[in-house]
Amino acid sequence: MKKTAISFMLAALLPAIQVQAEQGDWVVRLRATNISPNESSDLGKYVNRNVAAGAMSNGAELKVDSNTIPELDISYYWTKNIATELILALGSKHDVSVSKEPGAVVPNQRLGSIDALPPTLTAQWHFNPDQTFDPYVGAGINATFMLDRKLELSQGPLAGTDIKIDRSSFGPALQAGFDVNLKDGWLLNADVKYLWIDTDVKLKTAGGWTKIDSLDVNPWVISVGVGKRF
Repeated sequence: MKKTAISFMLAALLPAIQVQAEQGDWVVRLRATNISPNESSDLGKYVNRNVAAGAMSNGAELKVDSNTIPELDISYYWTKNIATELILALGSKHDVSVSKEPGAVVPNQRLGSIDALPPTLTAQWHFNPDQTFDPYVGAGINATFMLDRKLELSQGPLAGTDIKIDRSSFGPALQAGFDVNLKDGWLLNADVKYLWIDTDVKLKTAGGWTKIDSLDVNPWVISVGVGKRF
């Protein structure tokens, strides 16, 4: 009886462990993705140097909040171990605020929000493409296009002054994750990426647009979802 039960269990598991990547396969994944900025900002130093000395504390920063969005990605397997993945996320909206300014001339405040479109292309190495559990690592390039870039100061002596995120960003991307291969080409996926995203922030003055920050957003991008192999 024990041998019979074990045989039935192995037969039930066999379809799952036989599913494997092959050269020429396509995989489409739908994931829920959290974008959590790890920003670096020198807002106070730039404002004091380029706009008005003493307007802010030197420690003042711009903060960018996190957001969770749906994400579609498509992978192509050049070999059973090597794949390329194109991440196609919808625009991700993030609130931008002034922080670390207690009692300063320009107080802490929300400046508005930006919409960032961050398509990313990575090349991956899959360690166990023939197994149910298939971890991978990847590296590639990220292109972040800044949409809805206009912000505004609403408090302090510069209230009503326009601010803009000046440009889009191109930078490297690192990735690690795993697929859990199921029956009939279906799979579960968990993935984490680190993106290098930097841009200039400018304030509108009588003389034109003046740089007030060199903002590194550099988000962690954490995703979970499902996929289908074709």
